[in-house]
Amino acid sequence: MIVGILKEKNRETRVSLVPEIVKQLQQMSVTVWVEQGAGDKAFYDDSLYIAAGAQVTTLSQILEQADIICCVNPPDAETLAGIKPGKILAGALQPLYNLQAVEQWAVRNISTFSLDAIPRTTRAQSMDVLSSQANIAGYKAVLLAAYTYSRYFPMFMTAAGSIAPAKVLVLGAGVAGLQAIATARRLGAVVEVFDTRPAVKEEVMSLGAKFVEVEGAADASAAGGYAVEQSADYQQKQQQRIGESIAKADIVISTAQIPGKKAPVLVTNEMLDQMRAGAVIIDLAAATGGNTEVTKNNETVTYKGVTIIGNSNLAADMPSDASKLYAKNLFNFLKLILTKEGAVSLNFEDDIVAGACITYNGEIQNQRVKSFLQPA
Repeated sequence: MIVGILKEKNRETRVSLVPEIVKQLQQMSVTVWVEQGAGDKAFYDDSLYIAAGAQVTTLSQILEQADIICCVNPPDAETLAGIKPGKILAGALQPLYNLQAVEQWAVRNISTFSLDAIPRTTRAQSMDVLSSQANIAGYKAVLLAAYTYSRYFPMFMTAAGSIAPAKVLVLGAGVAGLQAIATARRLGAVVEVFDTRPAVKEEVMSLGAKFVEVEGAADASAAGGYAVEQSADYQQKQQQRIGESIAKADIVISTAQIPGKKAPVLVTNEMLDQMRAGAVIIDLAAATGGNTEVTKNNETVTYKGVTIIGNSNLAADMPSDASKLYAKNLFNFLKLILTKEGAVSLNFEDDIVAGACITYNGEIQNQRVKSFLQPA
């Protein structure tokens, strides 16, 4: 059994498996091949993989001979073309946003398992890449905001005068939002939080933040930590309450996304008009359209003195720890589909294996993906 580790392309700095996990795979009689330079951007150079017992080789050899190919992001068309039919591809494949690629995986008879499709149950927590990476993103978002903001975060009382604490508004109290709250509070900011799920109020308040309530939200308990589409009446109430809070905010951290759809616009231009010059917005939903009307993915935009930073991949700004956590998530999943002797054993009676499976035997298996592919 050979497990191959791909070198990520473009702006991605993470690597899917780290040397520490290579050692654990070897204990399961698994041979690990690493594409040359795969871990360089995460500060895991080839020598560390070699010391852990892996073989550093070429992309073509991995695509041709590895039984399981591991990645962070879905491979591009050129890489995909080199993967032989019957191989297994495992990573955060984002199938709902890559529907054409899903169809190609099926046509090429590649078995694909996407860790971001794993059911978010208690048993699956150790494999939850959405949570492990969002936790980093929430932390990094606040640090980026503090670096960009022209004033202090904490309150200061000095002989030269007093400095009021920064007012931070967090839109969405999922994993990223909760970490953003905790980090902003540690930096001394006053924090308000908006979320459509009343159930998170207690957790928000336990972190020392104020919860902004809007009655009449649609139930989001089954949405896996994401936002859900709301009624027009609720959206109107929501915008009014957010508008009141955003007019006072110095920093906004926005995280709301809806699986497979454009992110909801929570911050309109009219709201931006009410913010004071120097305010900063970090939009973690930028890759799916953003939570503001002017967000541009991977760009910084200035709107009437307000800085809007669109970045949905902040975890990649902390590649060493992000890769370490991602690798542990992936390893825990691989243990479900490998025997102790290192052979592939796919048990589709297991809800985690079945939930993560996107394509198998030349067909699309994931019901949610199928529903997005069906014509309206």
